[in-house]
Amino acid sequence: MAKNSLRQSLAPRYVSYLRVSRESQGINGLGIEAQRRAVHEYLKRMNARDALLAEYVEVESGKRSDRPQLNRAIGHSRNARATLVIAKLDRLSRDVHFLTGLERAGIEFVACDLPNANRLTITILAAVAEHEREMISQRTKAALAVARDRVSLVGQRGRPDIKRLGNPNGSKHLVRHGNASAILAVKARADERAMQLKPALDAIEKTGLSSARAIARALNEQGVLSPRDSKWEARTVINLQMRLRLLLPQKF
Repeated sequence: MAKNSLRQSLAPRYVSYLRVSRESQGINGLGIEAQRRAVHEYLKRMNARDALLAEYVEVESGKRSDRPQLNRAIGHSRNARATLVIAKLDRLSRDVHFLTGLERAGIEFVACDLPNANRLTITILAAVAEHEREMISQRTKAALAVARDRVSLVGQRGRPDIKRLGNPNGSKHLVRHGNASAILAVKARADERAMQLKPALDAIEKTGLSSARAIARALNEQGVLSPRDSKWEARTVINLQMRLRLLLPQKF
C-alpha cells in the first residue's frame, strides 16, 4: 500500500499530555484529574474514546522546554501519526520558540479548551519569533556585505589574488559526486527516522521484551508506525536495531 493511502486509511489516534507546574497539583492532584477529564470529554465528543494510545503526565514549569514527558508524547505522536491532545493551550508552553519547534516536529495537536487552536495557530504565534529571525538575517547580511567589501580590496586571507568570498571554483567540485548526494539524503532521512523511533524501542526493551517478534507486537499495540509507515514485523525490528547499532556503536 502506498504511503499516502496508508495515512488516509488510519483512523484518528490520539496521545494526551497533562502538565501541572507544582507538586501540590501533581500526578494525583485535582489539576491532573481536571485535565484528564477535559481530554476524555473531548474524545467523547469526537466519538474517539477508544482512540487514546497513551497518556503522558508531567510536573514541570511551562517556562522550561526541556520536559522529558512532553518529548516522549511528541515522539509517540509523530511515530504513530497521532494527534497530541492537551486540556489547555497554556499547558503546552508559553514559549513561542518552543511552539515553533512543535510545528517543525510535524505533528498535529489540539487543545480541548480551544479546539481550533491547531498547527495553524502555532504558525501565527511563531510569526513573532520569525520577525526576530528576520532581524538577525538582516544583521548577518550587513556583516557579509562588509566582509565582501574588505575582500574586494585586499583579497581573501593569504590569497590577495582572490577578490570574492566563497570557493573560487564555485560548484565544480560537486560534479564528480554524481547522484551521491541523493543517496546520502535518503540515508540521512532513514537515520533520522531511526533516531526518532529509538525512545519507543528503548521503552519496550526496558519492560523485559527481547525477541524481535515480541517487540514488533508491542510497537503495533502502541500504534507506533514502522519507518515505512506500516505495521511492524520481526524483520523490521531487527533492521531498526542494526541501523541504531551503526549510528550509536558506543551504546551496544
